Amino acid sequence: MNNTLTEIKKTGATFTPKGLANYLAQKICSTVDTSLSSLTVLDPACGDGSLLSAIYELEGNRIVSLIGYDTNEQYLQEANSVMQCLDSEEKCDFIYKDFLTICPNVANLYTNNLRREFADIVIANPPYVRTQTLGAVKAKQLARDFNLTGRIDLYYPFLMAMTNALRKGGILGVITSNRYISTKSGSDIRKFLLDNYDVIEIIDLGDTKLFDAAVLPAIFIGRKKEGRNSTSTVGKYISIYEADKDDKSEVVCSLKDIYDVLKSERPGSYMVNKQKYLLKVGLLKHPSDKTEIWQMSNEKENKWIDTIHAHTAFRIKDKFKVRVGIKSCADNVFISQLWDKEGYKIEKDLLHPMISQENIEAWTIDKDSMLDILYPHYSKDGKRQVYEIDKYPSALRYLQAHQKQLEERTYLMEAGRRWYEYWVPQNPTFWKLPKVVFPDISVHPRFCYDESGAIVNGNCYWMCAQNEEEKFLLLLIEGISNSNVMVKYHDLCFNNKLYSGRRRYLAQYIEQYPIPSPELDSSKQIVSLVKKLNSNSDINKKKSLISEIDRLVKISFGITDC
Repeated sequence: MNNTLTEIKKTGATFTPKGLANYLAQKICSTVDTSLSSLTVLDPACGDGSLLSAIYELEGNRIVSLIGYDTNEQYLQEANSVMQCLDSEEKCDFIYKDFLTICPNVANLYTNNLRREFADIVIANPPYVRTQTLGAVKAKQLARDFNLTGRIDLYYPFLMAMTNALRKGGILGVITSNRYISTKSGSDIRKFLLDNYDVIEIIDLGDTKLFDAAVLPAIFIGRKKEGRNSTSTVGKYISIYEADKDDKSEVVCSLKDIYDVLKSERPGSYMVNKQKYLLKVGLLKHPSDKTEIWQMSNEKENKWIDTIHAHTAFRIKDKFKVRVGIKSCADNVFISQLWDKEGYKIEKDLLHPMISQENIEAWTIDKDSMLDILYPHYSKDGKRQVYEIDKYPSALRYLQAHQKQLEERTYLMEAGRRWYEYWVPQNPTFWKLPKVVFPDISVHPRFCYDESGAIVNGNCYWMCAQNEEEKFLLLLIEGISNSNVMVKYHDLCFNNKLYSGRRRYLAQYIEQYPIPSPELDSSKQIVSLVKKLNSNSDINKKKSLISEIDRLVKISFGITDC
């Protein structure tokens, strides 16, 4: 297939490589009821037919019907050619139609007299594309058809549509983004899956780069329940990620590819083509609230987490609001120093230093590398205001030179805001307070303390103290959050990494961080050492202080290992 990058981005068309197709097919076939003598298999976005051909090669004798939908006629022609090579074309029904446009109308689901809930197996790798990329009309139609709200991915309605077509007791095996497992935006789909399926297995394929997609994939395998109200069984999970560079675990063995590692189902470290991977295996832990994120941890890890919780005095959300930084939606105008390049002398009232993720290391902000930004907001009586830009002629002329771009942010005007405002400005009152700042994406934790009054960029989060007691707690939080203990806790409870070990430090995770009692002697010592770290530039001295903080964090949480 000669897919252009533009087409892939627009349609989400990313075809399943043979190795992954075979692996998924094998997983599905190992769970299908052996008493069934005939099987109907559906792929609602079949592309080149790789998934249908993979499952046919394993279960061809029992399969009586293979049904594939796609909106690209060329893809369907190739899929048909693949099935002809397997002498199975008489069992195939390839349909040139968008599966989502017909599925909501379940009374007339298919044109070939197939009943609702007709499939014994659904195997799929639906498109990966955010609904806003589809355009407003398409997105609104999907929202109406599938009762969806907020920003979602196209695979959400596909999961719902597949479920409508699957018989009770049937098996769903689907490759999607892994985001729904561990993000707030995935709450609706987590609930939907637990309502409708007994979870057999979740396989988080992490940063293995098994196919060319800009997302990290995961496999969901489930058996459709007889009724939505029945209790969901807890399945197992497998996850595989590149090991951290400082990982010192002993390698179990070297294998030729990722699939051999996955099939071993033996947890540990593996070498594949000179890259070290960590394989985890355990039981999926999802809370009684079906919308909460799913935890992938084994029995030993769960006991470790329970020890942390037993020594927790509060969660960060109980004491502080974790805020995102400013978002202009026009950074090239407000942040990239264009006014210098274009010869404008912006008035000092509108220029402020900004902390961005590029300026942050653990414990330290490189103030020399910070940029000044054009920030047309100020605080009056504790409330955010916007400057009358006419009073600042140089800034006005500069912004007017970019007015067309700024006015293209139509959502700003629709919200009753001025064309030169930030979309997310936050309350300027809080910038001047002591705060802890950290980047959204980072390999290692980079929580740092700031009293400079600088503004925080939208690629970071922050929390501020409004009195001395809160300032003490902020310093304790800085020490706990940068510790090895909290790195382990973060990985076990939130399961969210990008490529090359980069963790997501989203507000929804950080606000859940457990903090030990500030009254403990160990906690007071942590705060004392954090103060020294924040003002110390000697590398060797900092290493010694960090090591001692790690030791004290363990004591505070009552744990003996990490």
